[in-house]
Amino acid sequence: MTGLLRFRYYFALVLGLIMFLTGCREPQDWILNSNSGGALGTSYNITYLGSEELNFQRDIDSVFNVVNQSLSTYIPDSDISKINRGDTLEVDHMFRDVFRLSKSVFEETDGYFDPTVGTLVNAWGFGPGQQIQLDSAKVDSLLEYVGFQKVRLNESDEIIKEHPAIQFDFNAVAKGYAIDRLAAMLKDKGIENFLVEVGGEIVSSGENKLKKKEWVVGVDDPQARDARRLKLALKLSDEALASSGNYRKFRIDSISGKKYVHTIDPKTGFTKNSRVLAASVIAEDCARADAYATAFMAMELDRSIALLSKSKDLEAYIIYLDEEGETQEFFTTGFEERILR
Repeated sequence: MTGLLRFRYYFALVLGLIMFLTGCREPQDWILNSNSGGALGTSYNITYLGSEELNFQRDIDSVFNVVNQSLSTYIPDSDISKINRGDTLEVDHMFRDVFRLSKSVFEETDGYFDPTVGTLVNAWGFGPGQQIQLDSAKVDSLLEYVGFQKVRLNESDEIIKEHPAIQFDFNAVAKGYAIDRLAAMLKDKGIENFLVEVGGEIVSSGENKLKKKEWVVGVDDPQARDARRLKLALKLSDEALASSGNYRKFRIDSISGKKYVHTIDPKTGFTKNSRVLAASVIAEDCARADAYATAFMAMELDRSIALLSKSKDLEAYIIYLDEEGETQEFFTTGFEERILR
């Protein structure tokens, strides 16, 4: 090899090594970017790390807008509102995603997760529709319009209902789904390390590079009466957390003074004051975690534990009252391993 060729060979080798090391090196100075505000009837906080200052507010607003237009029962011209009124239309991919996930969780929970409870949600005063006075006979009559087995998605992507009065309420899964869409948007932007929180539900990705460790999040104490208080802290990485509880979502009847919680048992049609105070679920995506956290509020504790013992992709923490009224806790092994002591 001549001297000139040897020089060119070593130059190319050194240049390639430099390019390889530069490509593999992480930024020396991570910049913390964040957006916060209100959406979906709650607040949100989105934290994402990059090598420069970024602001994805417009993209964030766009995600919330398109999810609302598809799935919000509080928007009169949304797809779900039109379907609830009896209109026939081709639903978008978001509605199809949520519909198929809901069907899956409906089947896996033996019907305890059922978004066709929309008519009952309105009747009990927890939705945009008219609240009515309910007794056992009236509830039984409304149960005719409840049951995910009574609806289907046809080949034209239209929702077919056995009865026109059946109404969907995806509020127990739509927030988690919106968080998943926000996470997908950030990843499309090339962001790998972020934390998305909407109303206490969370998706984490990567790690907190500023602290060189996993993201740390909190779970609320359902028995804190005067203000929010953390029950425990968790470390999360590339997974989602969703919680459900009756500690903040309830209404008091102005005449009788009776407390009605927002969890509706789709089997009986009545609101459920169960021994379960709160349920938190970790899953790969937030929509699924959201759905199961809601289901565990309606299910009896032993049913929930039996389902979790068979699951390979769910971890959960359930706070409940025992027969003596004492507070007890149930953890899956995976959930307990994520707790910061």
